[in-house]
Amino acid sequence: MKVHELAPAPGSNRSRKRKARGTGGKGGKTAGRGSKGQRARNTVARGFEGGQTPLKQRVPKLSGFNNPFRVEYQAINLHALSDLAEKVGSDIDLDMLVESGLLTKGDFAKILARGEITTKVNVHAHGASASAIAAIEAAGGSVTLVTLPFKEEGKAGRPPVQGNQFANR
Repeated sequence: MKVHELAPAPGSNRSRKRKARGTGGKGGKTAGRGSKGQRARNTVARGFEGGQTPLKQRVPKLSGFNNPFRVEYQAINLHALSDLAEKVGSDIDLDMLVESGLLTKGDFAKILARGEITTKVNVHAHGASASAIAAIEAAGGSVTLVTLPFKEEGKAGRPPVQGNQFANR
């Protein structure tokens, strides 16, 4: 086989349809556009829906949403715990954290592993990272997780909705 013998399969290459080339054949005169009107004159903008609000304007523009059931924790790092332990002792509960200013009253405390701890500390908190628990236990202390108020028995299991009735609708 030589290069000059190569050819496409019969019927695979069709010539394009030549519209608007006189009234003699198919696709002549109005060229498939009908007679008169806006569409026949090629003046319709992209996305135009005849005066109805177009789709691109109907859809909401904001990306994402705010979870109304989000649980926010106040971070308390290991170095802050070790400083507090030197002042008040080894047993640290939520009331001590509020008194020392590390926690706002009514907020949830979560222990994070930033910094180092060398003293034995027994901490009560709503949450703790795995690395923070490991660091506290390596120093000889313990972490007691306090149940969140909305997780108690007989409760909904999630925090109350934040925002108004129009939020995330």
